[in-house]
Amino acid sequence: MTRIRVLVVDDHRIFAESLAAALAAEPDVDVSAAGSGPAALRALERAAAEGRGYDVLLVDAELGARSAGGVPVVPAPRPEEAVAVDGITLVAGVRTARPGVRSVVLAEKDDPRTAARALQAGASGWVAKDCSLQRLLSVIRGVLRDETHLPPALLTGVLRELTAARKHRTESERLVESLTPREREVLRCMVAGLGRKAVAERLFLSPHTVRTHMQNVLGKLGVHSTLAAVALARRAGVGPVAPENALGGDVVERGGQLAQ
Repeated sequence: MTRIRVLVVDDHRIFAESLAAALAAEPDVDVSAAGSGPAALRALERAAAEGRGYDVLLVDAELGARSAGGVPVVPAPRPEEAVAVDGITLVAGVRTARPGVRSVVLAEKDDPRTAARALQAGASGWVAKDCSLQRLLSVIRGVLRDETHLPPALLTGVLRELTAARKHRTESERLVESLTPREREVLRCMVAGLGRKAVAERLFLSPHTVRTHMQNVLGKLGVHSTLAAVALARRAGVGPVAPENALGGDVVERGGQLAQ
C-alpha cells in the first residue's frame, strides 16, 4: 500500500493534534504536526534528508496570526533559512523549495481574497476547518492527482479576485512598456531602493539627468510618488538591479517627493 505522508501546520495545538490523530487512523496515511512555519520548514528539510519527504502540507490560513512574533518574510531559497512565515508565505516558500509537495489551506472562514492569494502562492486546495474527515481525505487524495479543490461557494469570488489581479497586472505591464530602455533601467534602480546619487553612479549619468528620468518615469506611470512607482513596477514583474552590483544610497523618496 502506498502511504501518504501529511504534515499538519497549525499554531492551535489542540486542533493540530486532534486532526493529526484523526488522519493517523487511516491505514494509508502517515501524519506529523508542526506548530509554526519555521517548525514546518525544519520538518520538511529533515524528512527530505532522510529520503521520506512529505506529500501534502495542511496549512492553517491564519498561521502566525495568534502570535505577536509571527512576522511574514520573503520565502528563502532554502527552507531552513526562513525565520518566520505566515500561512500563505509558507505555501509560496514550499512551492519554490519543494515543488513536489502539495499544499492545502485550512480555513476557519471562507474568504475569496485570501483563497485567491493562496492559489497564486501555489496552494492546490482550500478547505474549511470544520469539514468532515472524509471530505478532507478526498481533497488530500485529489491534490496528489494534480486536482485543485475549492468549495463551490467560493469559486465565483475567487475567479473574480484572480481576474481583477490579472487585469491590474496587465495594465501595469502596459504602463511599464511605455518607458524608454533608459527609463526602465532607472525604474529598476528605484525598485532596488537606490537614491538619485547612487543611480547616477550606477548608470554613469549626472544627478540632474537622473532626476529628469525619475520625473519622466513617475509621469508615464501615472503616479505621484516613488513608492507608488515601485509598487506598480513589482505588479508588472519588474525586478531590482542586481544586488551585487548595486551601489547603495539614500532612499529615493522623502515625504512622497523625490530626494534632493
